[in-house]
Amino acid sequence: MKLKDQTALITGASRGIGEAIARAFAAEGAQVAITGRSTQELEALQKEFSGLSGRCESIVADLTQSGAVEQVWMKATQAFGHIDILVNNAGMGSSANPKPVVDYDDAFWETLLYVNLTVPYLFSKKALPSMIERKYGRIIMTASVNSKIGSLHGAAYAASKHGLLGLVRTLAMETARQGITVNAICPGPVRTRMNNLRMEYEAKRLGKSVTELEATLTPIGRRLEPREIAPLVVYLASREASVITGQAFNIDGGYLMV
Repeated sequence: MKLKDQTALITGASRGIGEAIARAFAAEGAQVAITGRSTQELEALQKEFSGLSGRCESIVADLTQSGAVEQVWMKATQAFGHIDILVNNAGMGSSANPKPVVDYDDAFWETLLYVNLTVPYLFSKKALPSMIERKYGRIIMTASVNSKIGSLHGAAYAASKHGLLGLVRTLAMETARQGITVNAICPGPVRTRMNNLRMEYEAKRLGKSVTELEATLTPIGRRLEPREIAPLVVYLASREASVITGQAFNIDGGYLMV
């Protein structure tokens, strides 16, 4: 029960990596507020978590919309009073509209940067006053290996994730003496709905099957599963990780060894 008596807000929690993190947090005793766009999936998770020791509050929201951050934060804090752990996981991928920069869609660029970079900034800004006052807090960002390298036909995605690491490091510098840690996880190819679309795009571009592409994608010979991402997030969210801040951890099956 590493997160017993802790409260957490996890964005993008209705499926994929966010869902796996929410499950792991609930299993470790945390009270969790989960948000996403799917009412059905969030309600199913809330029902599942009701048998565990912690409490779950599901909040349906579309974070592309103005005012959604305020709405989610208000409901989460009304439910739990304060948030100890903020996991900024919600994001858009390049697969929604992959194009080279010369042909890039400007509206898509603006939307993706808003969701992937501005929304984590806004949630972090909401969380910090209470964390600073209580001299305790954990902020964890879901970045990507593309926060460290480019993404072919995915300029907005790579730019947003590179920017996210700048935000992580700045927040870590500003809060290190106040009992707050700020870190990022950098997943490689993970079997999610969003990554499935990217895999299909890459396989078609390279003239391969998805199976062939997956077999050569990482040194371990496969994509990762969402549940394999969650244990590191649990650790970073725990009190045991009090001296780890400003870091960006690859979880990628050896895809990027830097």
